[in-house]
Amino acid sequence: MNRRNLLKTAGLALAGSAVLPLSSFSNDASKSSKNNNIKELSSKRKLGELEVSAVGMGVQNMHRNYSTLIPYRPEMLKILQTAYDRGITFFDCAEAYGPHENERILGEAIKSFRDKVVITSKFGWNIDLETGKRNPGLNSKPEHIKLAVEGMLKRLKTDRIDLLYQHRVDPEVPIEDVAGAIKDLIKEGKVLNWGLSEPGLQTIRRAYAELPLTAIQNEYSMIWRGPEADVIPLCEELGIGFVAWWPLACGLLTGAIDANARFAPGDIRANTTRYSPENLPQNLKLVELIKKWAIIKQATPAQIAIAWLMAQKPWIVPIPGTTQMAHMEQNTSAGKIVFTKDELTKLNTEIEAIQIVGQRLPDAVLPFSKVEAPIRK
Repeated sequence: MNRRNLLKTAGLALAGSAVLPLSSFSNDASKSSKNNNIKELSSKRKLGELEVSAVGMGVQNMHRNYSTLIPYRPEMLKILQTAYDRGITFFDCAEAYGPHENERILGEAIKSFRDKVVITSKFGWNIDLETGKRNPGLNSKPEHIKLAVEGMLKRLKTDRIDLLYQHRVDPEVPIEDVAGAIKDLIKEGKVLNWGLSEPGLQTIRRAYAELPLTAIQNEYSMIWRGPEADVIPLCEELGIGFVAWWPLACGLLTGAIDANARFAPGDIRANTTRYSPENLPQNLKLVELIKKWAIIKQATPAQIAIAWLMAQKPWIVPIPGTTQMAHMEQNTSAGKIVFTKDELTKLNTEIEAIQIVGQRLPDAVLPFSKVEAPIRK
């Protein structure tokens, strides 16, 4: 996520899922294979009718990570290909990540097995279709969506996008108009399913009524449980899948961040009060709890955080991201960790007893979440 230098335009493309979502801070040692109490979960889950791997992978940081370093591209391709070899078939990116560069990385990585995986991308930020320049605000005008998808297809080296999200709700475009553009793309075979990222509740209902949604993508983790109050119940009511970005809270839940951590300018955490010096000590109480459970389950903290998400609903799919092979391997093994009913009740009770302080996103970014699309006149 600085992956995107978004704060300069208040146009952060998070999602993702986006995502996401980072395991690049998790502990290197994984003992899960030695735990006789761990058994394999189903390797597949359903988002609506779309079957994906139970754990997905966010590509978001593979062009530039949180510290603004540029990862070694051949290694990123190798990580993505190895993730597929380990059973990951669900890969999340967006035109805004880069912009455009993450789609190119993913397209190159999966070209030899494209037909065996599910890929997502997202439109909605006001990005120049040719240059990739990020302009202020959002753009979900139907004609722009269709042109944006043409660019996605070229960069991803494919003829269709399995799941296309509106990255953020455009307050100037009725969601019915957005759905109409997606309908046209589906008829042309260029898009197979669609979803929304961080939308308002009424926008979800209106979008679904116009064209059934396959998935909603929101931030969701042990430290940010906001979707439990409204979005997740609505998804359950309508039969929509849920994709959790930032399942590791930007590295916080992996145990690699301590109370002395300070973040450089350009790192999104430097402008997010959840990670501020005055709030970290309180929030690290949750991390200590996760570490305790990691010992109990003979796993890493990152695996506990991912497995906890998967235990909430069978149609929730986390999409952690990473730029390190060892961390990808840990993330893909998180599905082996199973909580008994009593364990999950105990863990949830312990989580709820810890007060989390600070905002989940910077002030410039939060207003883009839970936006309601205007009513079509």
